[in-house]
Amino acid sequence: MTADSTTADTAGDAATVAAAQVARVADDPAGRLTLLHQLYASQNGGGRGRHLPYRRAAHAFMSWQFRRGLLEPLDASTPGSPWWRAVNARLLHDTAEARALASGHRGSPSSDSVRAGLEFVRRPSARRWYRAHNHSIVSAYLAHRELAEQEGRVERFFINLALVRVLYAHALVAAPKLALGPFAPVAPPLGDPRLGMTAIFLSLSRVLPATYPVGDDVRSFVEDEHSFGHLLDVGVIQPRVDRLYAWSAAELGIPGVGDLVDQGIPTYAWRHADNALGHHPWRPRPSRTARLARAVIR
Repeated sequence: MTADSTTADTAGDAATVAAAQVARVADDPAGRLTLLHQLYASQNGGGRGRHLPYRRAAHAFMSWQFRRGLLEPLDASTPGSPWWRAVNARLLHDTAEARALASGHRGSPSSDSVRAGLEFVRRPSARRWYRAHNHSIVSAYLAHRELAEQEGRVERFFINLALVRVLYAHALVAAPKLALGPFAPVAPPLGDPRLGMTAIFLSLSRVLPATYPVGDDVRSFVEDEHSFGHLLDVGVIQPRVDRLYAWSAAELGIPGVGDLVDQGIPTYAWRHADNALGHHPWRPRPSRTARLARAVIR
């Protein structure tokens, strides 16, 4: 986005400006990352010091999408993912519209997720960042379920895992007792999006497949998950995942979140038959450290 295009955009309403910004980079994965960086920079001479620290987590969540090729054009030699492209576009649009409104463009928030984004822009905090980010992500999940259904089994598993991780990172900051039980006092710093630890929860770079698309064999990815990821997912999050989704539904004001899990198993675009292919990825055998974590973080 050049200085000239920014000047030209100031005459439009916020939603139109945001749509134009996202459309310009729709088939430019690197351009999407650049736009994200610009949206967290200073606009109209204010906010630089307050907003830039939060860019770390936003960049972590998007950069592995870029590296895996998920954001590539659909007519590329190796096409990207229609679902990931749509979810990413929603996050960019909501962020762009919120920044445009805060910068003086006409209009009112076009959605609750934009409204949450505007609250963050005006009064930055870790909890408000998560509410804005996760409201956009969850809204996009619910809006594009049909696209998710078209993904392979491995991708659908990791789509669910990504949601579990971002909801849990939010809970670390906003519901520390739910997230870490007796260790609640240390939860907010661990989840703070301004700190490096957040990338562990949002990037998923060590567990997600390095390429796209991938097939249906989830077993190899689950069994190869590094020890920290297994400890986090199986030892800490899994025993409280139903409560995590219920809390997220209330925190975000999106009741549909609560319908995306059933008896500890995430169910977004996940079929019953997916659990009957010789390996149940959501019921892995806990390691010794995972069992210890379950006992300690009750």
